[in-house]
Amino acid sequence: MSGLAAAAIASVQRFQQQSVGLLLYQSVLETPISRAWLNLLDALCREDSAECLTAYGLWFRALATQQQTWQEHLIQQILRSENPFSQLAQRLPVQELPPALLEAAQSDLRRLQGLYSCQSSQLSQWVQTVCQVPETPVVWHLETAAWSVMSLVSFPTLPDWQAGLVELATYYRQQGIGVVGQYQVFRWQADDLVGVSHPDPVQLADLAAYDEPRQRLIQNTEFLLQGYAALHVLLYGSRGSGKSSLVKALVQEYGDRGLRLIQVDKAGMTELPAIVERVRDLPQKFIIFVDDLSFEEDDDAFKALKVVLEGNVTARAQNVVVYATSNRRHLVREYFADRPRPSDQDEIQAWDTLQEKLSFSDRFGLTLTFEAPDQKTYLAIVQHLATQAQLAIEDETLQQRALQWATRHNGRSGRTARQFIDFLQAELATQTE
Repeated sequence: MSGLAAAAIASVQRFQQQSVGLLLYQSVLETPISRAWLNLLDALCREDSAECLTAYGLWFRALATQQQTWQEHLIQQILRSENPFSQLAQRLPVQELPPALLEAAQSDLRRLQGLYSCQSSQLSQWVQTVCQVPETPVVWHLETAAWSVMSLVSFPTLPDWQAGLVELATYYRQQGIGVVGQYQVFRWQADDLVGVSHPDPVQLADLAAYDEPRQRLIQNTEFLLQGYAALHVLLYGSRGSGKSSLVKALVQEYGDRGLRLIQVDKAGMTELPAIVERVRDLPQKFIIFVDDLSFEEDDDAFKALKVVLEGNVTARAQNVVVYATSNRRHLVREYFADRPRPSDQDEIQAWDTLQEKLSFSDRFGLTLTFEAPDQKTYLAIVQHLATQAQLAIEDETLQQRALQWATRHNGRSGRTARQFIDFLQAELATQTE
């Protein structure tokens, strides 16, 4: 054996055997990083110098692109894996799962622990031996991990990963699997959930004023998280009052407790019943978020939302609520031509039709009103945001400039206050440079 020593070849082959023997977690080795790792093992076994250097380079690049170590990547894929064990563990306690399924999961964990033991430094040394180069190839490592495994689960530190099966099942139940485990905010596109990689980072602490509607919305969301029958909510009020920001801030606050947010635009509203069925059986709690809601006459989206709010022959999903914002108290546009007149010949009960349109907002169990802020409230919002931004400016000057800004721009609102503070923060920063 001219290149790699027999002991090293045996180690490489052992990794290969462990990887092909997986029963449930095959998807862990179907990522670009995992495929590059498997290709590197193949090249080492063939002891092909050029092939080894190329394979090592591709593997290094894959790790560098994702900013992960091999160990981090492996654990991440285990936590996200959609397989019969992880899917059933979301719904049932471990003791109720089929014994054969538990045995297969334990077998896979034992094999995956073996793959986890593969060190980048050892692979680099093997490549040097095969390729007979004077120095070992650069070893990929991270001084500070961008993705902390230990903040999520502790089973990687166990001497035997099989002992971490219950912890892993608990993680699946609390945090979800697949795309639901990877993201907290989604859009509905192409008939499926698409994760949002960079959701709005707004926090509840960032929002000022409107304490009463904010507390009622938080209370309703707590009901949802605790498994009680939460209400669908309409957030109605003036533009720029922070209705949308409040809804988006909820997932930042409660995402670690299993809260997820699905934003649906007007074009996707006809798919609302399908969205509910997609997530109905998942243990996470979902807010379907519809921003700036309004309808035209004979709108199909009107009918779809009505089905979700009122239900049909299918039982209501207890883990889903609709939170919608609107600048209109009555969500269906009304025209003077819609008002019944004695000469109307089209419909005998025209008033009934009109009232059905105007009362649609009543189908939400809870309506929260966000009135336009008066001057005192507007200045309180400005002061709150200025304090958070740690702006070095006198209160009197701040208030004077805030009022001037509102007069010259979009009037008093939370949005105007935020725009003013963003401008002022940039202005003060450039003055000190």
